[in-house]
Amino acid sequence: MMLKQLSLAVQAQGLEIHGTLHPRRTPVTGLKDGTLLLLGTAGAFWPVFTASDEGQDGRPDPVDRWSSRVISALAEQFSAAAFFPFGGPPYAPFVNWALASGRAFTSPSQMMVHDQVGLMICYRGALHFDDEFDIPPPPLDSSPCGTCSDKPCLHSCPVSALVDGGPYGVQACHDFLDSDAGPSCMSFGCLARRACPLSSGANRDFSQSAHHMRYFHYT
Repeated sequence: MMLKQLSLAVQAQGLEIHGTLHPRRTPVTGLKDGTLLLLGTAGAFWPVFTASDEGQDGRPDPVDRWSSRVISALAEQFSAAAFFPFGGPPYAPFVNWALASGRAFTSPSQMMVHDQVGLMICYRGALHFDDEFDIPPPPLDSSPCGTCSDKPCLHSCPVSALVDGGPYGVQACHDFLDSDAGPSCMSFGCLARRACPLSSGANRDFSQSAHHMRYFHYT
């Protein structure tokens, strides 16, 4: 019942619960007990965000400010502690938590892949509860990449910045984004991320991808 109430409240804000775990049963960095919920953007996120004060005020870091306000309010409403993947150092160990949830995995390209939204996973915060309550088991027993024969995340990048096992060619990526062909990724999102068969599950608005690409490339 608790998880259903939380899901409805989270979804009303354009977010989704993209992972859950009990730190006592699945040891993670920084937490020992209780219940942790990882919150990420849903398909409805971008219209909700762009209609908000943060989405319209023209000030820096609008998505982070929106996330802080909205997720902190959810934490207060449900008597939880809020954590965010920004605002450090030190930073909350979201990669560790995501992998421990059994809902996210390291793809061959070394980017994180989620069982529902693929390479478009975008964690905006987490809620930690002192009590343990029922959470569902992960839907997959192992990484979806194991049964992905084509592995388009390795072959879709126009400058081969992503290779099996890494490292990520950061400079090659930035150079491409500055080229005449760069708008293909700048306007619609990273081609490699979009190529993942699971990424369509994110229902990602192109404007959201363009926003994140601008922050990646220019900051």
